[in-house]
Amino acid sequence: MKQWNILKTEKDYSCAIERLDEIFDVAPGDPFFEEAELLGLLINEYEEVHFPISSPDPLEAVKLKMDELGLKSKDLQPYIGSKSYVSAILNGKREITLRIASVLHQKLGIPAEVFLRSAIN
Repeated sequence: MKQWNILKTEKDYSCAIERLDEIFDVAPGDPFFEEAELLGLLINEYEEVHFPISSPDPLEAVKLKMDELGLKSKDLQPYIGSKSYVSAILNGKREITLRIASVLHQKLGIPAEVFLRSAIN
């Protein structure tokens, strides 16, 4: 069994991916289970550093979640306000306030971090 270290190069990363692919379906108790867990952690760390995924735009996250749930703008009115106010938010003409972000987080299940990261940046 190879001794694994922090993945520093694309070659290290490729080797780790290839090895994990070989042993991916091992069950707990299998001699290769710990190696698979370790590779998963090493690969994840490498990907976070070299292939970061930026936070989605809050407005795009709202629209995506609405699409996933099959919601129309009128479905947000009971939570947010009038038709024109919802429309202004969804068209980017009005900001998503902290109160609205909280409601969208609770009612649509959008992670609060999506709204917070946008406010911080």
